[in-house]
Amino acid sequence: SFDQFSITSFLGIPLIALALTLPWILYPTPQNRCMNNRLLTLQSWFIRQFTHQLFLPINQGGHKWALLLASILIFLITLNLLGILPYTFTPTTQLSMNMGLAIPLWLATILIGARYQPTHTLAHLLPIGTPALLIPILIMIETISLFIRPIALGVRLTANLTAGHLLIQLISTAAFHMFFMMPTVATLTMVLLLLLSVLELAVAIIQAYVFVLLVSLYLQNP
Repeated sequence: SFDQFSITSFLGIPLIALALTLPWILYPTPQNRCMNNRLLTLQSWFIRQFTHQLFLPINQGGHKWALLLASILIFLITLNLLGILPYTFTPTTQLSMNMGLAIPLWLATILIGARYQPTHTLAHLLPIGTPALLIPILIMIETISLFIRPIALGVRLTANLTAGHLLIQLISTAAFHMFFMMPTVATLTMVLLLLLSVLELAVAIIQAYVFVLLVSLYLQNP
């Protein structure tokens, strides 16, 4: 069942490279013209609503991240949704790719916080009013939690998508093998599979949003 998560190659070319370039082909590019089609209007409305909702609690200086985070959100949503289609590969089930996204973004929030608000950044390591005996322990705990952030970002996205895809694979295999022996049970299993597929669509969108939302929270509290 785990074979679906292995990176396959064709003519020596890893197919993950094609999967990563596909999202940018699917979306229309805005042009300088008076008339826009419905798809372009819907795309622009979605990006405006997302950036407004995400950056509402962030100060003016953090709005520079709007283009980057909106691009990452659309990129992750597209990869997650395309991975649900049959005979496709989901790059976001690979921990190496997710960590490659999480670590640079997390490190950027830390460096920006250390540059523009060094006192505020260091204050997170030690709460006000901490007893003297607990200072070394709390600093160690806060430092460890700080370095766990990118791991939590990458592992959360990988685990949720991998679990959903694996569950769909197992249920569909069971329904196929039970179709001739127990048709009634197989039919109920197929209904469960359909509901699970709808749930996986929601998970694909929500996990992409949670990934970007956590990065924005790290930007607020570096």
